[in-house]
Amino acid sequence: MASSTRHWTEGNRLRLLENGEAFFPLVFDAIANATQEVLIETFILFEDQVGNELQLKLIDAAKRGVHVELVVDGYGSEELTPAFITALIDAGVHFKLFDPQPRKLGYRTNIFRRLHRKTVVIDGKQALIGGINLSAEHLRAYGPESKQDYAVLVEGPVVEHIHAHFSKNNDVATSPRWRWRSWPLRSRKPETGDNGKTGAMLVVRDNDQHRDDIEHVYRIGIRNAKRDIILANAYFLPSYRLMREFRRAAERGVKVRLILQGRPDMPIVRWLARALDDELLRAGARIFEYTERPLHAKVAVIDDDWSTVGSSNLDPLSLFLNLESNLVMRDAEFAATLRSNLEGLIETRCQELTLHKARLPPMLRRLISILAYHLLRRLPSLASGVPVGSSKPVVVTDQGLPPLSEHS
Repeated sequence: MASSTRHWTEGNRLRLLENGEAFFPLVFDAIANATQEVLIETFILFEDQVGNELQLKLIDAAKRGVHVELVVDGYGSEELTPAFITALIDAGVHFKLFDPQPRKLGYRTNIFRRLHRKTVVIDGKQALIGGINLSAEHLRAYGPESKQDYAVLVEGPVVEHIHAHFSKNNDVATSPRWRWRSWPLRSRKPETGDNGKTGAMLVVRDNDQHRDDIEHVYRIGIRNAKRDIILANAYFLPSYRLMREFRRAAERGVKVRLILQGRPDMPIVRWLARALDDELLRAGARIFEYTERPLHAKVAVIDDDWSTVGSSNLDPLSLFLNLESNLVMRDAEFAATLRSNLEGLIETRCQELTLHKARLPPMLRRLISILAYHLLRRLPSLASGVPVGSSKPVVVTDQGLPPLSEHS
């Protein structure tokens, strides 16, 4: 079966976007200037200054005849109120929820296999893809808990693949429960273009045909690295195979630098990570903990021109459960820009982790190392046993809203 993912295109143009200050104004301006179509999917949408501004822009676009689709995750965006959603629907926005589930005894139960992608497509000509959610948490003004993250603006043939993937995966079969108006999407199938010099490829992870595509592309990139790997990742608990590639790269003399979260959420994650850190440090890798504020990045640069920006962490949720998307690029100028940015983080906002700091008490380190080894070896099979849940979003219409948060 033909797929728009893992397909290389040439002639694209890129722009790196750092944090909400660069990302949100560009998104809002693109929506304001859209003439045909706005497609958005996001894990988190909050009713804060960013979410409210987005709502106004989408309502205005829909009212002037632009086809607008907004897909949000039923777990990450559970606190959206009926009033917020109804205002969008009444204006003509096609609003969809991925796997919405009511709370049970006050707890959310739909915690696995989330729609974790963050994608915007405008008129089939521009796309934005990365790790930045549509929330004020990505603005410096949010305070010390604001997030450090990246996205990329792309124009060129790869936008067709991003558009096609969005349309295929967010299509909803007609159901008597929901009213749905079909919309003919334009057919755009260029493989090369004159927008720029960049080669680019959309790589996704889903629970159907692309279960390990993102991990596979990372492994190929690391395996072929000759000189330098620099990676920033918020949640770093990679698979056994990825760990092996990182270790082998460091052992053969590749300069491996990892920028990781300095403030992990859970102690058990930190202990498991410490066992992996110890192994990588002994192989010759260097690890830097970003401590200024929460790190939310999912980016990497390898050698002179290979880079990736996307939504996928290198942890079990992203690698084996969530729906994710990354853009992989071959462009020396873009890679140099991203590398320079990451090296700036290392120089000014990170603390290097040494073997002494990473080392746990011998018995505890031994126990955790054994646990981490067997856990990472068996994660793919363990993940296959997690219930899949909904594979398509639910269309919300004025006939009623699916159950959201009990606080809505």
